[in-house]
Amino acid sequence: MFTFGFARIDDYEDGPCLVLLHETDALKPTQVEALEAAGFGYDEDYDEWWVLLAEWGRRNLSDRRAIEHLARFGIDATIERTKMADFYPSDDAVDQEAHDELDDARASVDDAGAASSAADGGQQVLPLDAALTASSKAAKPDKSTKPDKSTKPDKSTKPDEAERTGSLGFESKLWEAADLLRNNMDPAEYKHVVLGLLFLKYIEDAFEERREALKAAVANPKSDYYVEPDEREDELAELLEDRDEYTAENVFWVPKEARWTHIRAQAKQAKIGKTIDEAMDAIEKENPPLKDVLPKIFGMPNLDKHNLGKLIDLVSGIGLGTKEHRDKDTLGRVYEYFLSRFASAEGKGGGEFYTPVSVVRLLVEMLEPYKGRVYDPCCGSGGMFVQSLKFIEAHNGQRKKITVFGQESNRTTWRMARMNLAIRGIEAKLGKKHADSFHEDLHPDLRADFVLANPPFNISKWGGERLENDVRWKYGTPPTGNANFAWVQHFLHHLAPTGTAGFVLANGSMSSMQSGEGDIRRRIVEADLVDCIVACPGQLFYATQIPVCLWFLTKSKKGNGHRDRRGETLFIDARKLGQMETRVHRVLGDDDIAKVADTYHAWRNHGGTYEDVAGFCKSATLKDIEAHDFVLTPGRYVGAEAVEDDGEPFEEKMERLTAELSAQLVEAANLDERIRAALSSVGWSP
Repeated sequence: MFTFGFARIDDYEDGPCLVLLHETDALKPTQVEALEAAGFGYDEDYDEWWVLLAEWGRRNLSDRRAIEHLARFGIDATIERTKMADFYPSDDAVDQEAHDELDDARASVDDAGAASSAADGGQQVLPLDAALTASSKAAKPDKSTKPDKSTKPDKSTKPDEAERTGSLGFESKLWEAADLLRNNMDPAEYKHVVLGLLFLKYIEDAFEERREALKAAVANPKSDYYVEPDEREDELAELLEDRDEYTAENVFWVPKEARWTHIRAQAKQAKIGKTIDEAMDAIEKENPPLKDVLPKIFGMPNLDKHNLGKLIDLVSGIGLGTKEHRDKDTLGRVYEYFLSRFASAEGKGGGEFYTPVSVVRLLVEMLEPYKGRVYDPCCGSGGMFVQSLKFIEAHNGQRKKITVFGQESNRTTWRMARMNLAIRGIEAKLGKKHADSFHEDLHPDLRADFVLANPPFNISKWGGERLENDVRWKYGTPPTGNANFAWVQHFLHHLAPTGTAGFVLANGSMSSMQSGEGDIRRRIVEADLVDCIVACPGQLFYATQIPVCLWFLTKSKKGNGHRDRRGETLFIDARKLGQMETRVHRVLGDDDIAKVADTYHAWRNHGGTYEDVAGFCKSATLKDIEAHDFVLTPGRYVGAEAVEDDGEPFEEKMERLTAELSAQLVEAANLDERIRAALSSVGWSP
């Protein structure tokens, strides 16, 4: 056995990870092999060995389980928890004394390891308790040979990180906020408390941004608001309290008693809970669109007011409501983060989560909802509607030409959607309450021109047994154990005669034959409703690794300004698109979205220049689909990507490849022997 010290960083952006606390150039080859066998990877940029705990079983392991796992590979692990801010400070002016302390600790470790190497059968012993203690106080030491890599960047401060990766950028603060309340409240309660404050901060940020704009305007000679310096103070004071100056810009008016500065000043008072509840009431009274939206639960007796004050201080440092954050739909990401992290009693399991912006953009770009009724029966925080409006504005359309209809079963999310849309000035018909679309359809007579949705797919407990003879099940009664095809038929039921639906589903929906799903899919295909199927790349979603696909259904393949596509379905295999922005998250870039959307439009539109591309897209007939037993997986239709002829004769290539394979097999056998020898040397027999 040999001892390693590790730092466990719980608030790393991709999830908890372990980082080896030792200079990597001092590791023995057998130690390197043991680390690799345990799943560790080497990061050349920062000269360190590390592993995401999520990679061990795709869930966070306890320290005990992590230690047991490492012990299987002969590694005696000492683990201490720390945080990104402590382990990788972003401030260049790091305390030199702390640096020296860590250098001394590592030097003593090297000396101790060298002295004890012989006693452990030639394996170096690395007792790093001192280095572990020092690491929680200082950054990694400045390495003279690699001055540009001595300090890991603070990833939470990258200007475009949240937009590009789906990461919130302030996960650690949210975790701290939750930890403050975890001991005193049920998860379902403390989630609402944290979200409630974030709602309030969201409104306040937009309000303060408008105030600052007014201040700048009165001092700008080119502005219509300009006021001469000798009159400016009085004019500005009156202007800043003019309610119309805010509401005209779709900014909610925040009365003085509800402003964040007032709340933060009262944060340490015993009556802070009552103060916040009163602030929520005041905002709702001043802003009718927010009636019954904001939570008023801060005066509950089981809410520790001391910790609530700390929570207010933490939330004060989080930006939410500025234009930058509104454009990124940060509020939706907040909810997704909480839903995925907390074992909330309101959670619906692995299928319900926030839809990444790039996926929503792809749906919107393909459907092109310029005008008409847009419907999302599981609208979450309203991201589909937000992107639809952005699409219209980007193409010089008129946002008044679309009408938004939505429904959401989760009360908290329904409130968030109302707030999210109201802040953007989007008039949405979300119903007078939260409700389940299956069992309490709030828009029973709606026939929409566009359906855009990411339903909570693969849901087993959806109450299907109570809806056996429902009018929506035109193509077959969906199984009670999976709601996928209940959602599909709900979408179809609400489509206008010329309407089109685009939605996200789990990949299993394209091929499942169990519980009658294959028969429902067959009937939908035979009815010539399937316009396009897109297979998406993996790792697009921030909170799940479930692979997904996009379905596009239409009730009219003839008309709508498009060519006659009756009897045809387009299959697109987009699994190779996208870029890995982190080790666990992929995003679709502008070029990726354009490639898929342009292919669909070239196939669908009059005068399009569509051509089948092997390995990417195929226009198939109903007979083609029938030949594949009505399985809709694009890979079955698009075939293999064409390979360029490199000019090497077949016989010569086979001879060369066979020789390379033989050499690789010999090398593989040698490596197997080395690994067995390494494991045996640490007392583990394969």
